[in-house]
Amino acid sequence: MELALYYSLAVLLVMASLVAWLATVFTLPGNWAIPIMAALFAWAYPPDRGPGIGWTVVFVLLGLAVLGEVLEFAAGAVGAARQGASRRAMALSLVVAFVGSLLGAFLLSLLFPLIGTIVGAVLGGALGAFGGAYLGEWWKGRESPERISVGMGALVGRVLGTLSKLVVGATMVAVVSVAAFF
Repeated sequence: MELALYYSLAVLLVMASLVAWLATVFTLPGNWAIPIMAALFAWAYPPDRGPGIGWTVVFVLLGLAVLGEVLEFAAGAVGAARQGASRRAMALSLVVAFVGSLLGAFLLSLLFPLIGTIVGAVLGGALGAFGGAYLGEWWKGRESPERISVGMGALVGRVLGTLSKLVVGATMVAVVSVAAFF
């Protein structure tokens, strides 16, 4: 009976990890939720009681979450900074990208319920990054070609950062799945 409960909870853990992974598309900390849930699972069902997720797996997941953040930050910052972005432009780019990802996900989910949500979040975040950086440079008094250049750098950086973080998150879901069932 306890084994059936374990596997039921393991399935729920993997499903919750998938939902958390998808939350990263919306610039939410989904990759951080995965090691937290794995730690709770490791505490409730340690491997010495049969199959389970050990603390080594939890620390690997934490390391992957840090890697995802570093990759996302580096891609976003390098994209805009390479074009000479101001701090104001980079800060506005982050804020407007978050709002853009939520708005894009909502709007495209109305047309295409599942895939539209994901595509809308990525597209809205990228356009928001462009708009925020453009606005920041406009506020700074820079000329239009500079604003466009910085905005494009922020857009490309945002897309590359999101994709990098999604790859790391997918790896985390795979690690949780393998650790829970094998």
